[in-house]
Amino acid sequence: MQRKPILFVDVDGVISLWGFVQDDPPPGAYASVDGILHFLSATAGEHLLALREHFDLVWCTGWKDRANDYLPHALGLPEPLPWLEFGAPAERTAHWKLDAVTTYAQDRPAAWIDDAFDESCHAWAAERGAPTLLVATEPPTGLQAAHADALRAWAAALPRTG
Repeated sequence: MQRKPILFVDVDGVISLWGFVQDDPPPGAYASVDGILHFLSATAGEHLLALREHFDLVWCTGWKDRANDYLPHALGLPEPLPWLEFGAPAERTAHWKLDAVTTYAQDRPAAWIDDAFDESCHAWAAERGAPTLLVATEPPTGLQAAHADALRAWAAALPRTG
């Protein structure tokens, strides 16, 4: 049986939006997370639900396991997701999430949606032996239909194995 590719999902700037004009917010609502207000996208949940058909979703966020305390219910996801534990990067020049992403992904195809990629992320993606896609979001709007469409198209174009 063929395994689905992994989709690493950041939260801040992807699901929890910020930096938008307060008088003209995107669709969404404020939610209290550990006493801190976060503006959660009204559409991110439906996009993630649809992407579950094509990907194994994994939280890739500083929220770590707390993402499961708040987000599945708020986004309409049917169950908690696996999540990454981050340590200090092995290289001081590497993005702080790269070691955990690399370890979890191993040799599986992987996509990663985040608002804060740097050059080390792009170099990692280009050098990986498995198919890899980085999808950058903008914090005021987060995960949009165009991002979800690009992710589905990428997953559909992967070579079939198994």
